[in-house]
Amino acid sequence: MDGAMADRPGLTRSIPFGLFLGIMALDPVLRPILPDGFDPRWLYGLRSGVALLAVVFLWRHFHELKTIRGIRPSHWALATGIGLAVLAAWVSLDIQPLAFAAKDGFNPLVDGRPHLGLTAMRLAGATLVVPVVEELFWRSFILRWLHHPKFLTVDPVSVGLRALLISSALFATEHRLWFAGLLAGLAYGWLYQRTGNLWPPILAHAVTNGLLGTYVLVTGAWQFW
Repeated sequence: MDGAMADRPGLTRSIPFGLFLGIMALDPVLRPILPDGFDPRWLYGLRSGVALLAVVFLWRHFHELKTIRGIRPSHWALATGIGLAVLAAWVSLDIQPLAFAAKDGFNPLVDGRPHLGLTAMRLAGATLVVPVVEELFWRSFILRWLHHPKFLTVDPVSVGLRALLISSALFATEHRLWFAGLLAGLAYGWLYQRTGNLWPPILAHAVTNGLLGTYVLVTGAWQFW
């Protein structure tokens, strides 16, 4: 099993992301069979938990996550700035035709107040799990694979504009705010190219998601969740 995963690095980086999306896609199937009284909002925790377990189980194969030492302070600062810039774009571009129709989103209110467990679960999943899962898939795998199929040999610094544009366009299709998603993909991808390390885009993504969650809780704009 371990050897098979090592021989399929693209699959390895797709599994956590695929599990997260797959459980989300099964939501309409799972809801009718939930036990009476079970709040279906907890299914988000299932998605995040399964994806996190996959990352932990496959950690030994993610060499790009083992190179956190040596990152310049300026790269961390740049990542934080990009995360803030993407956040500003995200909350400003929820307009048609730059976004698909709004949905109800994730609302953690119970009896008119945010439920502590639901809120913590949603924030933790969006801030700590999603950035790792998505950056492993979209930047470490897809972006580099578009540059060359033997993507593990590709230095992020050498990735060309074509791969950045295509991967960002694909990343945009995953999001309701497709144009903001496109800008986010370009920003995170450029940061990966600029720093040559996956952790700065993970941080930028986490800053965006974490502060977006704070914004949602303060404003009640649940459609962003």
